[in-house]
Amino acid sequence: MNRKFILLLAGLAVLAFAAIYLYPKFFSSPKAERKILYWTDPMLPGDRSDRPGKSPMGMERTPVYADEVPAESSEHANHVEEYYTCPMHPSVRSDKPGACPVCGMALVKKTNKPDSSNHDMASLEAVRLSSTQRVMANVATTTVQRRTLNKEINAVGVVEVAEPNFKHISARFPGRLEKLYLNYTGQQVKVGDPVAEVYSPEAISAQQEFLLALQSQEINKTATATIANTSAELLEQAQQKLVLLGLERLIPELEQARKAREIVTIYSPISGTVLKKSVDPQHYTWVGEDMYDVADLSVVWMYLDVYEKDIRFVKIGQPVRMTSEAYPNEIFTGKVTFIDPVINNETRTVRVRAEFANPAGKLKLGLYVKAQIMIPINEALVVPTSAVLTTGKRTVVWIETQENMFEPREVVVGAQTEEYYEVLNGLQGGEKIVVTGGFLLDSESQLQAATKPHER
Repeated sequence: MNRKFILLLAGLAVLAFAAIYLYPKFFSSPKAERKILYWTDPMLPGDRSDRPGKSPMGMERTPVYADEVPAESSEHANHVEEYYTCPMHPSVRSDKPGACPVCGMALVKKTNKPDSSNHDMASLEAVRLSSTQRVMANVATTTVQRRTLNKEINAVGVVEVAEPNFKHISARFPGRLEKLYLNYTGQQVKVGDPVAEVYSPEAISAQQEFLLALQSQEINKTATATIANTSAELLEQAQQKLVLLGLERLIPELEQARKAREIVTIYSPISGTVLKKSVDPQHYTWVGEDMYDVADLSVVWMYLDVYEKDIRFVKIGQPVRMTSEAYPNEIFTGKVTFIDPVINNETRTVRVRAEFANPAGKLKLGLYVKAQIMIPINEALVVPTSAVLTTGKRTVVWIETQENMFEPREVVVGAQTEEYYEVLNGLQGGEKIVVTGGFLLDSESQLQAATKPHER
């Protein structure tokens, strides 16, 4: 019995040793995965990368593990690190001056300093003044408050013709101009005034057709209904032809005189000013040829160029005030009637049209004018324009946190008038802000920051 037990134990021992020998990983504790800090080229001092690859020298980088680098003490963590690097190859780093192994440029000294906390950075920007310094710097404050703004968008423009009031006086039939009644540009004309006298075979033929139709209608009055109706229709067609040719004024004369006129008169269909004269006496006109351009200037348009930053405030129907050097003491009023849907790519402006009444004719075409579009803005949090400092990327307002203690506050501004900015974010009502002396505070803040350690 003991013999069999001993043999069994021996067999189990053999199996155990064989298992350990063949499958050691099942009987050993798992080894912790090594953490890679960075990749480097051992032949290039200071070379570091957060991923594998080739160094500037063309060598494959090797990993550096965390367990290979001694832990830094807290004192070392706050230590200022100085090294030399190449401006063209920032991955090149060395602890001593020399030349870049890649391009041969001289290495430049750099300094890495621990970052300051947000509190420290804020304290660097804050400025404290004594009472005397405050008076000498002319630092004055006011309280942030709410008020209703009336924004004015200033623009320049040119007076032009109101397009609906612009018309052409053209020939409705060919003929030779025997006489002109409108002899120069700028001449005034009214509806029904004579424009020109024309010799036209076509006009003579139309008159003769009317006379024949009139005679036929009179002869066939007592004829059958069919013939009488036909004559009446012919007369109506002949009369309509004279109307289409603009010779309707000749109809009463033809009915009485029963004789066609060799010279017919063209009358103006519009009142206004002659802007262009295209013909001269003895000129032979063709059908549809423009003889005069006439516009009614009792109402004029003005086109303004509004910058794209202001176009969101402009609406159709808003009042517009206009002044001109021609009438320095007079203000003309109109309203916005159209906003161009397209922005000018060269000037980054939008064309806005305003309409003005011009009964006295003072607003001459082509007159340069200055205009203000009046825009009411709802009650908003506002600050004086002198309180806002633009530093390029930021818009800053200096606030007084304690007596004679000032610090900058970044704000977001909206609409602007001549006196105030609308504040969209960054301030609250009741806070004290600096309205004069802000530039001096900003300069003092930068001087203070320059005299203290900072990251290069």
